[in-house]
Amino acid sequence: MNTRQQIFVIAIIIIILIAASATVFHAFQNNTEENKLKVVASFYPLAFFTQEIGGEKVTVKQLIPDNTEVHNWQPSSADLLAVEDADVIIYNGASLDHWFEDDILQVIDSSGKVIVETTEGLQLLETGQETDEHEHEHEGNYDPHTWLSPFIAKQQAKNIYQAIVRKDPNNEGYYNERWQTLKARFEELDNDYLTELSFKSKDEVFVSHSAFGYLADRYGFEQHGVIGISADEQPSTQVYTNIVEMMLEHEIYVVYVDPVYADEYAQTLKNELQRLSGQNVQILELYLMLGKMNSLDYFGQQEKNLENLKIGLKAQL
Repeated sequence: MNTRQQIFVIAIIIIILIAASATVFHAFQNNTEENKLKVVASFYPLAFFTQEIGGEKVTVKQLIPDNTEVHNWQPSSADLLAVEDADVIIYNGASLDHWFEDDILQVIDSSGKVIVETTEGLQLLETGQETDEHEHEHEGNYDPHTWLSPFIAKQQAKNIYQAIVRKDPNNEGYYNERWQTLKARFEELDNDYLTELSFKSKDEVFVSHSAFGYLADRYGFEQHGVIGISADEQPSTQVYTNIVEMMLEHEIYVVYVDPVYADEYAQTLKNELQRLSGQNVQILELYLMLGKMNSLDYFGQQEKNLENLKIGLKAQL
């Protein structure tokens, strides 16, 4: 065998070895993935909590894409297949993702699956408790925006943790360690809200969408929204007039808007308020935490919300 033939044979052997290694790695990778707990969560906050708790022991499928309207989203056939294949199924409840119960849970085979309605057993706000008279009653009679309060979100995450352990008790120690870390983050954030907002000199905030009832209830302020609990409402001229009158009366010149939505409502308020008061009106962000945004995850957005609430509520240490 000459030198050229020897080089050719060596090259073939190397190619075969690389191919074999890739096959083994791919098989190992597939086997590793198959050994993970398969979890489906309806939208970002719940998927985020699940991943924080489950770590490398779970694969998490988030149905609703980041920063997408939740109330009226509809699942596809691929989403149904993903849920059918899941070990644990997680949704918010409180009529937020009502389509989950109506369009998914009714048609899948739920045997052997752990299904978690994360707001089950929690103390929910009835619509109207922290809202204005012009708002319409939300389907289900409860405010569904529970995850916006770190105090309530911690309870939802605990329900997720317990469900994962119920399905995979062999890894309880691993999950518990991660849950304790997540729980501590919620408690630290809740304490920051309680402490830093206790110095506020204003008691009201004006928002484009009345989604912050749980924050207001927990941390001692009142929200007034251009639109109510449901994001698809259309405000009347009288609504704008009433809100501008309240802002003038209380000398509040900050309007909040979630960056997922257009700021037309906030801009309308700003323009009218500036015209009547001569004051500079700020439009600040209050995140609904429907997905990563501006390089901020769930906790980053919570921290930014606190920072901006302190401005509107004039909370100074």
